Amino acid sequence: MSNLSRRNALSLGVALGLASVASAVPAWASASGADPWWVWDDEVDGLMAGLVDSGGVPAVNTALRPWVNNSDPLPAGLPAGLAGYLQGVNRLPSWADRAKLRRAADFNRRKDTYLFMLYGLGSGIMSTVIPREARSVYWSAGGANMQDRAAKTFTFGYDLSDLNAFEPSGQFVVTANKTRLVHAAVRHLLPRSAHWRAVADEQVPISNGDILVTFHSLGTFVHRKLLEWRVPMSAADEEAFLHQWQVAIHLLGVRDEFIPKTWAEADAQSARVLTPLLAPTAEGKELAADLLGLTAQIDLGVTRGFLDEFVRYVLSDAVGDWLGLPRDYAAAVLVRTGWPAYIAFREGLLPIAPAGFYVFDQFLRSLAMLFLNKGTSPTSTPITIPTGNRPGA
Repeated sequence: MSNLSRRNALSLGVALGLASVASAVPAWASASGADPWWVWDDEVDGLMAGLVDSGGVPAVNTALRPWVNNSDPLPAGLPAGLAGYLQGVNRLPSWADRAKLRRAADFNRRKDTYLFMLYGLGSGIMSTVIPREARSVYWSAGGANMQDRAAKTFTFGYDLSDLNAFEPSGQFVVTANKTRLVHAAVRHLLPRSAHWRAVADEQVPISNGDILVTFHSLGTFVHRKLLEWRVPMSAADEEAFLHQWQVAIHLLGVRDEFIPKTWAEADAQSARVLTPLLAPTAEGKELAADLLGLTAQIDLGVTRGFLDEFVRYVLSDAVGDWLGLPRDYAAAVLVRTGWPAYIAFREGLLPIAPAGFYVFDQFLRSLAMLFLNKGTSPTSTPITIPTGNRPGA
């Protein structure tokens, strides 16, 4: 990392409220001494490697298509090994607390506007300055169609935030397991890409460490921003929100020993393993340009300058500069004064809607129409296991 990039990372750490910026390659081990950077998902990785190599993935995708709700039986037509594996993992962990999960679902409902903005324009754009994630996304099959991938990523979060996410009528347990299969296929496919190997600093992508870094760019980041924005939350709400994420990353194959037990532990872990890794890459810049350019397709009066300045507001000017986002100082004033007032009005702290309220509402609607299955509300997350990498990779 250059001195300029390191200074930007330091300022970003302050902007995100993180404690420190350490080495660019942080050491990380659990109490048992296991290193999450070197832990993957061995059983399903072996199964998916065999299916990719034998040409069996298309048939599996066909079989999995009608498998949607948590209560759905496993579909017929799956290879015996894969069916046995899914039978073993398609359930909540024994330590899952259904009361907390229901409270988290209600919290998501009450704070959906802020969560939508933070997941979409905070975490979504932050992913493009996480070098390993940006390179893995770019060189995998999904990187070639960012609108489709963004829709799938958004609906993953939509399933997680649904009121029935973990209930039999919900979909998140199935969504997580399908995503786990996709991750396993990508682990087998990406190392075959000469382009990915030329830029990667890891031998196999999507380790437990990488998934936890993504969690910190989502759950931990969002929690800290809600605190920073003074969004009212009870201690029980905060605990339930964390528990939702603990269950989610368990379902994605992260070992329980690596999962933070408290928000304080999550903040400390994030300070060690997220912020020090943030940096611009050629792949990340292109992905960010694609994502931010998508809003031009559905314009409800929201300017690109407003979008760029909201990204800067949420993620810091350091990230905005890394991504080459042009400044729009009039939009910056509107965002930095209008968004806190928008929150205050929604929380009942202002009696009259502030100036700019309509702009923020239109902004939210524009993004929702774009990412929710390309303008229509989805009934399920359209997850398909890849059979190759990005064309030409």
